[in-house]
Amino acid sequence: MTEKKKVTKIGVLTSGGDAPGMNAAIRAVVRTGIYYGLEVFGIMRGYNGMLEDDIIPMNSRSVANIIQRGGTILKTARSKDFFETEGRKKAYANLKKYGIDGLVIIGGDGSFRGAQKFANEFDIPCIGIPGTIDKDMAGTDYTIGFDTAVNTAVEAIDKIRDTMDAHDRLFIVEVMGRDAGYIALHSGIATGAENILIPETKTDIEALIHSLTEKEKRKKLVNLIVVAEGEEFGGAEEIAKVIKERVPNADTRVCILGHIQRGGAPSCHDRLVASHMGYYAVESLLIGRHNVMVGVINNKIHYTPLDMAVKERQAIGQEWMKIVKILAS
Repeated sequence: MTEKKKVTKIGVLTSGGDAPGMNAAIRAVVRTGIYYGLEVFGIMRGYNGMLEDDIIPMNSRSVANIIQRGGTILKTARSKDFFETEGRKKAYANLKKYGIDGLVIIGGDGSFRGAQKFANEFDIPCIGIPGTIDKDMAGTDYTIGFDTAVNTAVEAIDKIRDTMDAHDRLFIVEVMGRDAGYIALHSGIATGAENILIPETKTDIEALIHSLTEKEKRKKLVNLIVVAEGEEFGGAEEIAKVIKERVPNADTRVCILGHIQRGGAPSCHDRLVASHMGYYAVESLLIGRHNVMVGVINNKIHYTPLDMAVKERQAIGQEWMKIVKILAS
């Protein structure tokens, strides 16, 4: 068996959508790398920085006073060119100029697909750190940014409830999550939503209308529906249109929270998870555990091969939906 080459210079990048806690992960990667005698380089704007040679040396001072900041000091972007063979060849040539022989990629499934292709084609091992507010990655109980995004949504919905109660209104609140319903599920349960609509379950619009009609008969005029943006019926606006037609007496309003959920200072939990994962990402490169995603399962570090991490999705257990139904009754 061929012995794996010792890693001496590593690059770190953030790719895809930003997530609170990415800076904490960058900080952990840089300082852990330096502690073990590695040279560390920051790659700006995700894979675009690899293609455009936007690569900078980093030291401990480069990551001072960033752990509490949202966003990412390395910037982020999505790169179509990196998914072309010629683009990856150009990126590889730029990395070799600096002698970079290991990569840490902080991002979601699209970022890991790029890392997997790159690692398979060239002699640069890649380690993935799941940084996405959607929590849609298999192989980890937590993704960086999810906890902060959920708490942002909960805080916003709590404020909306004050207006709901004051005006006896029905509010449909749309949260982010792309085609994953975790933000909607967690924020909906935490705010006492009467209905939670997510992509993982088929929306029964007739059952929803029946439920609202029955509540109207009982003079329950205040209702909260939390909807994931990727919900198959079409999102909050489409659902509101149907409700206004079928339950005309309901004073219905829509609030789409949008990108407010991506920003802000990361929660303590996200800072801890990011720091933990960043440390173990560097350790993995050092001991030769290559081309894996660093995750946390049952509060223990867990490693998932990149090709598995991009193929599988974390499923929502049906017991959660049963809990929603019981608690909202």
